[in-house]
Amino acid sequence: MIPVQDGGVGKGRIAAPPGRWSGPAGGLARNVGKHAGGVVISPAEITDFSPLYCEQGSTTAVTQYDKDDVELVGLVKFDFLGLRTLTIIDWAVQTIDRQRAARGEAPLDMQTIALDDPLSFDLLRACKTTAVFQLESRGMKDLIRRLQPDCFEDVVALMALFRPGPLQSGMVDDFIDRKHGRAKVEYPHPDLAPILKPTYGVILYQEQVMQIAQVLANYTLGGADLLRRAMGKKKPEEMAKQRSIFSQGAEERGVKAETATYIFDLMEKFAGYGFNRSHSAAYALVAYQTAWLKSHYPAAFMAAVLSSDMDKTDKVVVFIEECRKLELTVTPPNINVSDYRFTVDEHGQIVYGLGAIKGVGESAIEGLLMERQQHGLFSDLFDLCRRADGHKVNRRVMESLIRAGACDELGTNRATLMAQLPEALRLAEQNTRNDALGQDDLFGLPTDAVAPPSGATAVDVQPAWNDEERLRGEKETLGLYLTGHPIERYAAELQHFVTGKLIDVTGEGDTSNGSGRRYDRGSARSVTLAGLVVGIRTRNAQRGGRMAFVTLDDRSARLEVRIFSETYEQNRHLLDTDKILVVKGTLAWDDFSDSQRLNVDRLLDIDTARSEYAKGLVLSLESGDFNNGLVKELSTTLAPYRQGTCPIWVNYRRPEMRAEIAFSENWRVKPVETLLQNLRAKLGVDRVRVVY
Repeated sequence: MIPVQDGGVGKGRIAAPPGRWSGPAGGLARNVGKHAGGVVISPAEITDFSPLYCEQGSTTAVTQYDKDDVELVGLVKFDFLGLRTLTIIDWAVQTIDRQRAARGEAPLDMQTIALDDPLSFDLLRACKTTAVFQLESRGMKDLIRRLQPDCFEDVVALMALFRPGPLQSGMVDDFIDRKHGRAKVEYPHPDLAPILKPTYGVILYQEQVMQIAQVLANYTLGGADLLRRAMGKKKPEEMAKQRSIFSQGAEERGVKAETATYIFDLMEKFAGYGFNRSHSAAYALVAYQTAWLKSHYPAAFMAAVLSSDMDKTDKVVVFIEECRKLELTVTPPNINVSDYRFTVDEHGQIVYGLGAIKGVGESAIEGLLMERQQHGLFSDLFDLCRRADGHKVNRRVMESLIRAGACDELGTNRATLMAQLPEALRLAEQNTRNDALGQDDLFGLPTDAVAPPSGATAVDVQPAWNDEERLRGEKETLGLYLTGHPIERYAAELQHFVTGKLIDVTGEGDTSNGSGRRYDRGSARSVTLAGLVVGIRTRNAQRGGRMAFVTLDDRSARLEVRIFSETYEQNRHLLDTDKILVVKGTLAWDDFSDSQRLNVDRLLDIDTARSEYAKGLVLSLESGDFNNGLVKELSTTLAPYRQGTCPIWVNYRRPEMRAEIAFSENWRVKPVETLLQNLRAKLGVDRVRVVY
């Protein structure tokens, strides 16, 4: 509280100058914080070294000294980091051990895997590092592509190199050039060769700075650590002191003064970017283990990865796409097979976890799994609803399970299951009430023997949902399209006006078997591509306005296309996720991303593209169609679309003749999807055809 001066009756209260009272408060701790993973280790009773307190709402003892003071009084602080990746490895190994046990093999010991495994390094060099610890970002993949690691030491180096200092200072470029022989590997002194050989003569780690001081200047281990700290803090007076100690020690070892000065300057320069090798090695080992698992047991590894992020739909989508690239089958969730997490079945397929279905709570799933474990598989939808806990598994939960495909084996199709659901829930509620009253069935049977309805109360088999409805349900409940892809319905006509599939033009495929091609970095070419929009990001363009980066997916590959500001402003109404677009532009190598990049000149939706490329709309009619009013109905159906450029032809067939009739010019139409659907509903799918 700041004292105030009373100016007297009728006058304001004037506070004393703040500086007079704030000075003593300067530098004091404003509040108390606790390190999330910091553990202090004491050689004796910790109260002999530090006062303690108990944080509110916890029984954990916390030191009242901060991290610096703890060290000054002689205690050691360790940071224990909890890594989700360690859980992923554990889950994957559990799955692998079950598979190995079934084959009569010993459990897998991750601590004994070879650190020079060819398959693992092939995976790394191919940049197939999605889900690999610390190596999955775009920037890291670019660094891996340049470095081409071929030994564990290179993986350790990756961890230390991928930081702003080394990347911006040119250290990374120098390291890579030396590794690949484009620059000469030199050592500032012959005695330093054993220390710097693993990093091609580059001082990369703080431990190397300490070793150099020991070898060249007779530093003790403690003294070398003080040198490392001094270089990290860059205090001029401390650095001057260390330079003198280093020069004196080097002179005693017979090192020339100019050489000692050069080496100290070199150490001082690189110490600012130096990283703990111990930290890099620990992370590199975890990264290598995940790469090893992905290359040797991809299904078990990806199932564990999917399980670890099953509550994050955007990540599940990425990992499911990675499974597709690895040629792993991911089956839809199954109420009689799936567990809460993703699992691997006896065929090596990944079974979708029930916990990843939106709208289904964890308690509901756990209840269903326990019921299945105790009383066997569910026989049909009525059995499922009857045995489920109605307080946890309500109508919304059941609808989510049906739309996700989890109940496919319980009925004819998803549409029929959805139609049966109200009656199944009604019977389940009736059984619950009977159980509560202790009543039996009319014929003396227990209530769990009540059969599903039949006769007048039975629900007829419904027509199966079309692909669009089925996939929409999967997208709503799973966050992705699992049993198909929206672009598949247009595949036949897209082949008439696209250059090829994304995998063909980007060269992502396996060129050894003809899937995919390779193009030189300098080969720019015009292409027309199509895909489903799965990602959109925008940013300010250098010349003003906004530009967009749109990720397209045609289920063969994904490609990010670049749309500059003028094209973006003209077509931004077309940019929406889950929309199929046809794009025209120039495909060339982008040095920044070190990958193929398409610069878009034109954007078309599927209806506009069809209108541009279609040569005609062909309707197949027979003699009987002219007697049942169908021709008049067709005229009514075509009329709203007559302002187009696509001509209409009729293939007219009679038993004794066949003719092709062209409509007049004023009957040209726009062959949009709604028109085609209406025509096919009246004539049949096979009697409506767009000619390209």
